[in-house]
Amino acid sequence: METNEGTIDRALRVLAGLVLIALTLTGTIGAWGWIGLVPIATGLIGWCPAYTLLGIKTCPMKAR
Repeated sequence: METNEGTIDRALRVLAGLVLIALTLTGTIGAWGWIGLVPIATGLIGWCPAYTLLGIKTCPMKAR
C-alpha cells in the first residue's frame, strides 16, 4: 500500500469522521453516522482504496 492522500486530505477526513460520530452520539443523524469510522481509518492510514481504483493521488510525494 502506497500513501495516496496528502496531509490536508487526511486531516479533513479525520475531522469529517469525528463530526459524523459526534452527531451520531448526540442522536442528530442516527446510526448512519458510524460510517464516520471509514474516513477516520483512511485518514489515519493515509491510503484510500477508492483513490487507488480511480487513479487519484493527493499526496505530493513522487512515485518511486
